[in-house]
Amino acid sequence: VVDAVADTPTACLNFHIPPQSGSNAVLEAMGRGHTREKYLQIVERIRQRAPDAAISADIIVGFPGETEEQFQETLTLMEEVKFDTVNTAAYSPRPNTPAADWTNQLDDEVKQDRLQRINRLNLLHAEERRARMKDRVVEVLVEERNVKIPTQVMGRTTHGYIVYFDGDIDELRGKLVDVKIDKCQTYSLTGTLVGILD
Repeated sequence: VVDAVADTPTACLNFHIPPQSGSNAVLEAMGRGHTREKYLQIVERIRQRAPDAAISADIIVGFPGETEEQFQETLTLMEEVKFDTVNTAAYSPRPNTPAADWTNQLDDEVKQDRLQRINRLNLLHAEERRARMKDRVVEVLVEERNVKIPTQVMGRTTHGYIVYFDGDIDELRGKLVDVKIDKCQTYSLTGTLVGILD
């Protein structure tokens, strides 16, 4: 898949590869079929073949029995990868799943504390990853009007980043355009229309 994306100009440079945890012990308890090391090999392959690609993820904190040390392994994984976006959640028991009946459930206080810490790091990395777009001219697929500023349209880059810029939605919807990025926020970019590509 990595090679296919890297070698196909029309493929989006956006990989969603959920680690769930950075701790091998937690991954094993979850019944996941990978290790931290295998996960990082996949990330390294992406960075080699498609260095500018975005990588998003899903991470669960507070799985039954997760220690502070194991949680720290998840934070260090995030520091190593620097995800563009992480969907985060605190573990909650689900009916008819083995872990729901385990006796080593963590207190809600612990889970919420870990969720807040992971979300803070997620925001820092999201901002850092989007900051590299400043002053670039990027290709954007226009999707819809910006509901907050009706004179703007919203589209996405090949990385999946949201981009806002002034334009007429009736003229631009569904079109590929070049946009110069003027401002980078945590989860969006703002720019200036340079040209229409099709």
